[in-house]
Amino acid sequence: MTQIITRFEEVSGRYDAAFVDLWGCMHNGVHALPDAVAAMQKYRRQGGLVVLVTNSPRPWDSVARQIAGFGIPEDAWDAIATSGDSARAAMYRGIVGQKIWFMGESPRDDDFFKPLKIIENPVDIQKVPLEQAEGIVCCGPFDPLADVDVNRPEFLYAKQKGLKLLCANPDIVVDRGEVREWCAGALAALYTEMGGESLYFGKPHPPIYDLARRRLAALTGAPSDPRIIGIGDGIGTDILGAVQEDIDALFISGGLAAKETKTDDQPDPEALDAYLQSQQMSASYTIGHLR
Repeated sequence: MTQIITRFEEVSGRYDAAFVDLWGCMHNGVHALPDAVAAMQKYRRQGGLVVLVTNSPRPWDSVARQIAGFGIPEDAWDAIATSGDSARAAMYRGIVGQKIWFMGESPRDDDFFKPLKIIENPVDIQKVPLEQAEGIVCCGPFDPLADVDVNRPEFLYAKQKGLKLLCANPDIVVDRGEVREWCAGALAALYTEMGGESLYFGKPHPPIYDLARRRLAALTGAPSDPRIIGIGDGIGTDILGAVQEDIDALFISGGLAAKETKTDDQPDPEALDAYLQSQQMSASYTIGHLR
């Protein structure tokens, strides 16, 4: 059974570092969440290290600029690991070929194709129509408000050609303010359901945690065997990922699962337990909102 806490500082002293989700924890897609920012600032002042681990399909420096615009200052975090960086590395190694059909929003997702200097002899990626493609790179829907089923005709064609789909963001949905939007993970799930092959690089899959651990290890003062806690509101991404990585998890119930857990300020204990059981998942701790 999960332990409901009222503030992160109740347990933060047990951990050297926190892998913290962004959307739904540190911001709502429109602006920063002040209590969460203050909690991370205090944790860092007390010696903790904060790695923002996000399923954003963007490079980490693009995410840094984005969250600064939301009002998250640099003294609230130490490093950023993105699904986008992990997926970009795989793309430039040629995991889905050279000629790719791109799914996403331009110009918002254009940074995904920035050069990646850490890859030796990167593949010369070319965006082409689906009929000419060797693979698919998916940063998200063309229209995040449209039902994902609108992609079935293209996916049927792609599956018949045997194309692999590189998913740069395994999230299914996000809430931008009060509006729920579809993410790349919903498209990848549909493609898999239709018999296609989807490749994942964000939470809950290992590549992004490998990247997060490397970013953590590169920080000044990082211990060789750090005690890490994963923090997030996605039960199938943040919490499942933490469980699979064998690290403790703090579930933010007031994010994506606010309705199911009856969370206003704090979750209803019975609703929370029912939700966790329905998801066949557990978390070391739960809090309504990160603070």
